[in-house]
Amino acid sequence: MTATWPWAVLALLGAYHGLNPAMGWLFALALGLQERRRSAVFAALIPIGVGHAAAIAITILLFHFVQQVVPIHVLKWIVAAILFALGFYRIFRASHPRGAGMRVSRWDLSVWSFLMASAHGAGLMIVPVLMSKSAHAMGHHMHEAMPETVPQMSLFVILLAVLVHTAAMLIVAGILAGVFYQGYEKWGLGLLRHAWLNFDLIWALALLVAGVAALWP
Repeated sequence: MTATWPWAVLALLGAYHGLNPAMGWLFALALGLQERRRSAVFAALIPIGVGHAAAIAITILLFHFVQQVVPIHVLKWIVAAILFALGFYRIFRASHPRGAGMRVSRWDLSVWSFLMASAHGAGLMIVPVLMSKSAHAMGHHMHEAMPETVPQMSLFVILLAVLVHTAAMLIVAGILAGVFYQGYEKWGLGLLRHAWLNFDLIWALALLVAGVAALWP
């Protein structure tokens, strides 16, 4: 992943994940409103980011190991099938992991964020980006008449990918939570009702788009 565009796509996907209230900013906002402290909003985003990063890291690591034994042209069909299945499932039967209430510890927030990111397929969305780079690397090696193997990502690259993605997610989530907290102080909950979007449907469509991207040559 030495080219610029994969890092940009990882950051954009992180920003998109940050837009989704199910990824954490709405929960952080609720905690801040409950405690009547703006600092509580941003404090809640830290463990939420840790949970999201863990889900992304596990997905990258799984892809990292699976691609060593499954040919990339087969793997992309498997990933596309999973993304399509998740997308259609979320269109017709959207559901969320249930928590134990609003009084939660940092550990609870991290676990909840991890479950939400995993259940929504957040990590799987970045796999087409990784596969595209692997396929490019494969073609480069085959062109040089080298063995048909995909270069392994270093631990540094994996950690950097998780950092870039999660940082973008937290920046957007923090901005949204802060804006809505400020708006609540002026206009109350009416702001949320008027600004609400059907993110379940948008997220489902994004999963389908990611599935198409996984099959892209």
